[in-house]
Amino acid sequence: MGMTAHRSAHRTRTAPGAAAPPIAVPANIDEYISGFAPATQALLEQVRQAVHAAAPDAREVISYRIPAFKAHGILVYFAAFKKHIGFYPPVRGSAELEEAVAPYAGEKGNLRFAMDRPLPLELIDRITRLRLQQDQTRGGPGKRH
Repeated sequence: MGMTAHRSAHRTRTAPGAAAPPIAVPANIDEYISGFAPATQALLEQVRQAVHAAAPDAREVISYRIPAFKAHGILVYFAAFKKHIGFYPPVRGSAELEEAVAPYAGEKGNLRFAMDRPLPLELIDRITRLRLQQDQTRGGPGKRH
């Protein structure tokens, strides 16, 4: 029997540069986090808790195969890669905050937090609060973004 006979019926895919082997789309954030090494799991949990602290009523969801937090619309996404934790979407709407995130910004504005440095949890808090405020201003029942 070939290798294909042992593959899951679920479609699998890993983003380029991702740290984990291909897995089926995770059912929830716990399942996503469990697919990584313990050190990476700890970092992902720190991000998760920081977002929860800033937006306690936000719902945890999986979107684009990665963890996300949703109020009316998606507030933030995060994901683990080989050497960094990605945090999305790009920060817009606060010049002060845009300046604060500049050292972490990738070429498309997404943020990259190096795994070999302490996570900027206060910055994650500020970003999440800004996104929550933006969501409440734009959002409302039935609105998507």
